[in-house]
Amino acid sequence: MERTRPWLVLAICCTSIFLVGMDTTVVNIALPSIGHDLGLATSGLQWVVDAYTLVLASLLITSGALADKVGRRRVFRIGLVLFAIGSAACALAPAAGALVAARMVQGAGGSMLSPVALAIVISAITDPRRRAQAIGVWASVFGLSMAAGPVAGGLLTGGPGWRMVFWVNLPIIAAVLVLTVFFVPESRSPSPRGLDLFGQLLLIVMVGSAVAALIEHRVFGIVTAGSLVALVLFERRRAQPLVDLSLFRRPAFVAAIGSAVLVFVAFSVTLLVSSLYLQQEKGLSPIEAGLATLPMAVGATICPTISGFVTGRIGPRLPLQIAGLCTAAGGILMIVSGNWFAYLLLGAGLGLANAPITNTAVSGLPPARSAMAGGLASTARQIGTALGIALAGGIAGRGDPVAGWVLVAGCGVVVAGVAGVVGSSGRARREIAARA
Repeated sequence: MERTRPWLVLAICCTSIFLVGMDTTVVNIALPSIGHDLGLATSGLQWVVDAYTLVLASLLITSGALADKVGRRRVFRIGLVLFAIGSAACALAPAAGALVAARMVQGAGGSMLSPVALAIVISAITDPRRRAQAIGVWASVFGLSMAAGPVAGGLLTGGPGWRMVFWVNLPIIAAVLVLTVFFVPESRSPSPRGLDLFGQLLLIVMVGSAVAALIEHRVFGIVTAGSLVALVLFERRRAQPLVDLSLFRRPAFVAAIGSAVLVFVAFSVTLLVSSLYLQQEKGLSPIEAGLATLPMAVGATICPTISGFVTGRIGPRLPLQIAGLCTAAGGILMIVSGNWFAYLLLGAGLGLANAPITNTAVSGLPPARSAMAGGLASTARQIGTALGIALAGGIAGRGDPVAGWVLVAGCGVVVAGVAGVVGSSGRARREIAARA
């Protein structure tokens, strides 16, 4: 099975990651309609987005470890079912609380799809060159899903209504479930990591309270600080920690994690501020607001392949610097004119960043630690999305998007600056050659 249909396995898994990525952003354009129907203020709308992102970010590492232990296909199928249940509950939600709870179920299901699907692909495609090609396709699909969400959300919300944003997931999930039964092989890690449930709880509290401090009240920041200290102290004593703290002694790894957070803060601020401003202040329809961000989807789809090629040839520094500069230029251009080219630059920044961030996070590490590093990089992306939504809500509430574009440009400048820490091209090439 895995010898004759590896690209079908890739297609099945890419479909699942497309759903996970799209549901991170598809709701943005629908937020004004949701707020009108359910009587939600801006802070309530932020939780509709962040309830999904927070659960997804917090459970990624544990879901990956669970799949390695009990079977990747099994956990993948459970994730699909949970995602379907959450989607149906979102579509049927009668009130804000029910919608937020349903989004959390979606996030739990999504956490079992994103890292597990990639592990299935890597297990099914064993040839190094074909595996590299598959990962390039994977990165392009991920970028497309994040950036295409607002366009799809605009088309669906402007037509059948915002509930169709969630209903549309169900037939796709049903098809993926059937194909998984027949074509996706079961696999496990030969040496799975143990589950760290207390560390997982501390991570959920830390990330959730950080976002609550930005959306609700700063007093939650005390909880964030306390849970961070507890997480560090607890993880240092574990033989198989949820978070390998020794990775943070590597400046390049810290730069990669920080860049992941900043790139996705910029991306999510762009989407939420644009959505609310274009519809509430400019009077655009959901379809018009979604189509306005279409150039972002183009940049986010085309650039990952280019970035992966350049990263493989000369290392991660240059593509990450260009990603930061594109993001900064896009933010500045949004202040000046807000035209389609600004969105194209912002999409290019997202698309160019993923390959060097992942490469830097895992470079020079043995397989066991590189899996942990890759998982932390994925978690950082989702945390950045959640923080960006929390920050954007306050900006959008003032009705003036300039502060948002300044924040976006600032994130790009910092990413371009810290890219110098990720290592020289020569060293990157030696690390890539050593792993080949």
